[in-house]
Amino acid sequence: MPQLILFNKPYGVLTQFTGELPEQTLSAFIKFPGFYAAGRLDKQSEGLLVLTDDGKLQHRLTHPKFEKKKHYWVQVEGAPTDKDLQPLRKGLVIKDITFLPAEAKLISEPKIWPRIPPIRERKHIPTTWLEIILREGKNHQIRKMTAAIGFPTLRLIRHQIGDWRLDQLQPGEYKLINLTNDKLNELTRKSNPRLGSRAK
Repeated sequence: MPQLILFNKPYGVLTQFTGELPEQTLSAFIKFPGFYAAGRLDKQSEGLLVLTDDGKLQHRLTHPKFEKKKHYWVQVEGAPTDKDLQPLRKGLVIKDITFLPAEAKLISEPKIWPRIPPIRERKHIPTTWLEIILREGKNHQIRKMTAAIGFPTLRLIRHQIGDWRLDQLQPGEYKLINLTNDKLNELTRKSNPRLGSRAK
């Protein structure tokens, strides 16, 4: 049966297994051969990354019809109000690229590990934590969306994809999951466009 790895990607690590020094890649942490990342996190982002040893499953998990919500903790520069977040909820068009409506709310600072290196904070300018939930994953989407409403992203952590969570995983740690037949069938069914799945 296919296997999954839930990995807490540290800041500064590329979402690939090969790269030129001094770049740090997944191979520094995951020693199992034959695994592929199902989705990406950019180098400056942290948190949950799902990998699988099954190429077909990887394709299904990254297909646009795959309906797993992606949950992010986002530290932004400034002090947005709930009203400021309304454009994120309605959806945005930035440089001719359409970003679908997202769920967005103000939250207290989550209990998480310190970032290494720390973010660059400017004196006398507050920072605020948000939770943003997406159903799509365009390149640098959250960073572009928060910048568009005037609150640049300083730190970005994905903490949940569907039912999969970081839980107690620390940066650089991972958990290996053996998929049951039922779970594999569920993933296949939800991500196969021929079976009538619709993106919401």
